[in-house]
Order: sequence, then structure tokens, then C-alpha cells
Amino acid sequence: MYPEKYIEFLAHFHGTRDYFECHEVLEEHWKLVEPKNRLSVWVLLIQIAVCLYHYRRGNLRGALTLINRCLEKLEPNIYEIENIGISFSLLSNKLEEMKTQIEKGYSYKSMNLPIKDEQLLEEVQLLCTKWNVAYGSPSNLQNNYIIHKHKLRKK
Repeated sequence: MYPEKYIEFLAHFHGTRDYFECHEVLEEHWKLVEPKNRLSVWVLLIQIAVCLYHYRRGNLRGALTLINRCLEKLEPNIYEIENIGISFSLLSNKLEEMKTQIEKGYSYKSMNLPIKDEQLLEEVQLLCTKWNVAYGSPSNLQNNYIIHKHKLRKK
């Protein structure tokens, strides 16, 4: 029912907390289905992951820029967000809350996307189990590889 790359994105987002990989996986899907559509719901999700990547690294300026872009893309994607199994109203609240935390300079905290489709949630949790990661556990802030992946990965 949902694209495989989307389920992988969600498993990384909620399981591995590898936001860099979230970006890579969903960008691949976006380029296949809606290339060049910068207002796509897929771009919104990619930008949420990238925002969290910057926030976790302490790059508040980058995180604030991205959260503002995400908030701009929210309203135009209300139906698309609901159609991919996420609660629009809860997502909107979470993003506004995160913007406030970033503006106040609060420390990063992991967030979960408000998945409303139980079947989707089960698929994501199953993939997390397959990968041997706990769904919904907070980021390991001691894992420098995931936190600074764009600098440390092998290209």
C-alpha cells in the first residue's frame, strides 16, 4: 500500500534515528515519483529529517531554516500528509513545538512522526525489529558516526 522507500524512511526515522539515511532513502523515491516538485510531501519529510539532523548536531541556525521551510510546506500538503498515514494536526503541532524549542536553544530531543495508520505502524515496527533496532527509542547521542555522518561516511 505504501512505497517501500517510505517504510524504510520511517524505520530509520523512528528506529536507527539515522536522519542522513532518511534523506538518502526518501530522496531516491522522490526523484522517481515527483522529480523537481520541491513542494512534494516527500520533500517535506526529507526536510523534517534534515532539520533533526542539524538540530541534533547543535546547528540551530540550519535547524531553524529547515523547520521554517517545513512549516511553509505543511498546509499545501494537508491531504498528502493524511494520505500517507500521518496525522496532519498532530504533525503540525509537533513541528511548531520543535520550532519553539530550537528558537529557545533547547537541547535536541528525538521526535516521532504521528503515524495514524495502524497497518503502516506495524510494517515500520516489523522492519525495525528485522534491523534489530527499537522503534521509538531516543537517539544515541554518543554515536558520533550517526550524528556527524555527512563528514564521516565513506563516499
